[in-house]
Amino acid sequence: MITPQRLRRRPPDHGRPWESALLSPVILTAFIAGLAFATPREVAFSRLLPAAPALAASIWPVLPTALLGAFCLVIMIGLDLVYADLGTAYTAAAIVAVTAAAAYSSHVRIQREEALLHVRLVADTAQKVLLRPLPRSIGGVEIESLYLAAQAQARIGGDFYEAADTRYGVRLLIGDVRGKGLSAVGAASAVVSSFREAAYDEPDLRGIIHRLETSSARHSAAFPAQDLPERFATALLAEIPHGADHLRLLNCGHPPPLLMHHGEIRVLDPSTPSPPLNLATLLGHHYSIETVAFAPGDQLLLYTDGVTETRDRTGEFFPLPDWMRRQGPEPPRELLARLHRDLLHYSNGKLNDDISALAVRCSNTPATEDVAHPA
Repeated sequence: MITPQRLRRRPPDHGRPWESALLSPVILTAFIAGLAFATPREVAFSRLLPAAPALAASIWPVLPTALLGAFCLVIMIGLDLVYADLGTAYTAAAIVAVTAAAAYSSHVRIQREEALLHVRLVADTAQKVLLRPLPRSIGGVEIESLYLAAQAQARIGGDFYEAADTRYGVRLLIGDVRGKGLSAVGAASAVVSSFREAAYDEPDLRGIIHRLETSSARHSAAFPAQDLPERFATALLAEIPHGADHLRLLNCGHPPPLLMHHGEIRVLDPSTPSPPLNLATLLGHHYSIETVAFAPGDQLLLYTDGVTETRDRTGEFFPLPDWMRRQGPEPPRELLARLHRDLLHYSNGKLNDDISALAVRCSNTPATEDVAHPA
């Protein structure tokens, strides 16, 4: 799984800038002390010494901050021995007061950082439950996943995906809950949990989608909100039967997947639209299953709309089909790594929506006898 922790956009870690930041309070102290000793007493650079422990509070723990304040006080006493009439008492009082305040600020900052760390650990655990890592190969099918949050510090959102190796074949799910925040995460969790059970029980994709629709409706009823009419989820189900040369798709309002078949790129738009989850009561319960050829070496790309709605500086959307045509027969992992890199480059590192994608490559041996393709 290509996760935000592995591929999160971040500046290069050169080491030295961070070390300079840690040493900045010491550098500032030395700079002020040097000016105070080297310039006439009328300039009184020594009055700037309280700034050093104040700066340290934003970087250092409590004890080093307090020790730096004590060192600044020693410097001030030394200056008083060299120069008279520096207002040492007033500056020393300011150093003591600022150091005390800085030490307390450092204590509060560290407590908040620890609380934020715990929150991130909980979010990481929740992500592993909702978007658990997928194996590289499932039932003879190579698979790789990508998840990237729009916000740099986010860990989880409304996008979801899952894969299961069942007696009916490899079954895939990808979708996107309309909405943000914890409500979207809860709705996504309800859908994924339902799929993890239904994928093994239901012989037909329609049965799975009915189960997902029921779970989504129950979740919405259990957690009512003002935006209930807008709380729905797009979803795409794919089924790759073992040893077969085809796959089945059931698209419920989701962006159409891309298929690389014998070097040609096809956009697999559904011939008959199916309603998104939680909207079947309004739009009807008709679900259409498409059957598509899927031979060894073919590659399928499933994605959420965050991919195709990524914009460049001029407002143009990311041309995913054209991008796919320029790719060679890359393994799924390399394909998604390249997609991740190109999306960040295209958007100048500013994504407006969460991004999820599944890359699937068929490595099965074609079936030697005809397989009935159910409608």
